[in-house]
Amino acid sequence: MPAERSTDESAVLRINEARLPATVYRADGDKYLLVEFGPRVLDLGLRFRVHLLEGKLRAARLPGIIDITPGVRSLQIHYDNRRLPREELLAALEAFGAELPERPEIAVPSRIIHLPLSWNDPATQLAQAKYAQAVRPDAPWCPDNIEFIRRINGLDNVAEVHRIVHDASYLVLGLGDVYLGAPVATPIDPRHRLVTTKYNPARTWTPENAVGIGGAYLCVYGMEGPGGYQLVGRTVQVWNTHRVTPTFVDGIPWSLRFFDQIRFYPVSTEKLQDLRRAIVHGAYNPRIEESEFNLATYERFLDSIRPGISTFKEKQTRAFDEERERWRRNGQLDSAAALPEIPEAEVSARTVPEGCEAVHAPMAASVFKVAVEAGQPVSAGQRLVVLDAMKMELEVAAPMAGIVREVLCKAGQLVEAGQQIAILCSE
Repeated sequence: MPAERSTDESAVLRINEARLPATVYRADGDKYLLVEFGPRVLDLGLRFRVHLLEGKLRAARLPGIIDITPGVRSLQIHYDNRRLPREELLAALEAFGAELPERPEIAVPSRIIHLPLSWNDPATQLAQAKYAQAVRPDAPWCPDNIEFIRRINGLDNVAEVHRIVHDASYLVLGLGDVYLGAPVATPIDPRHRLVTTKYNPARTWTPENAVGIGGAYLCVYGMEGPGGYQLVGRTVQVWNTHRVTPTFVDGIPWSLRFFDQIRFYPVSTEKLQDLRRAIVHGAYNPRIEESEFNLATYERFLDSIRPGISTFKEKQTRAFDEERERWRRNGQLDSAAALPEIPEAEVSARTVPEGCEAVHAPMAASVFKVAVEAGQPVSAGQRLVVLDAMKMELEVAAPMAGIVREVLCKAGQLVEAGQQIAILCSE
């Protein structure tokens, strides 16, 4: 039997504009469906609309639903299309949507979680330094992310950045933003919403539990990895794989929940290190206040501070536009800096003497660090060079014990796959 011919299909399956906010239903492969509410703006009312739709879908217990993932203004549904045809799922979602009020009046549990913050922590400074050296030294956010946040938001000094971050109450709108239960959160008070661009290109390394701001959102990185948020400091773990503690309960390895409020308090780097060791086995647990978030009360609060919000946003927009104009004048607006190239003489292969062995780069990459020098004895497996490539860090180790005869690369240079980067000789 001949294979069925595929046909082109629009990703947008349906748009319902009969009631506000408009709802868009998008195909997300053949086993996922994405529901989007309203325009692409930060509106907590849309997040609560997503919450209500999620509740109705879970309560309906439709056969074939595998997973449901809420976002800031969207709901992604993973379903088995053999048990639940897409048209049936769309019909159910439209019926549930018709039952939702145009403006939800809702109150949800909202724990207030007090987390320690090591401001401008050495680990976050290291991430910025590595980026400046190996990825984009001319980026506007180099060498200091906090200074960049100050400038792009029109604040008078970096102390103002510190004050706003610590005064804010960050409402958790999503989980798993950057791996392992990482929260995507935004300040409840719009006057605390510091706005930034993200790294372009992204960092290749971010320390575990770094705290960063991207757009109008805050994230706590759940693990080491790449990233793009502007970093302000570091906090304790938000994921604990192996332990059950008062913070990580019921066998759930992530500590935060939807609609929690994160509030930071300052600690020293040394104190944070102690807390990070203690939290994984329950010797330290962040202070939690039980509370609730009432959308109607919140909207009345917004109405009471409209003039202050407008003043803050006008100043912020002016500063953002001035920053972009600086980028245009400096040639930074649309392109990242080119990595320095290795001179031809250094790229060419060396003749390897008898009893010696060349060490080659396993992939095209930027050299972040050279850990050895000519004449140095090394053991088998010892780190020689650290490379940065494709949002990851790669160590090149000595294939044998011996003496470093020659180092053929240097920090900040680009190397090609298979290129000689060092020559080792047996002792």
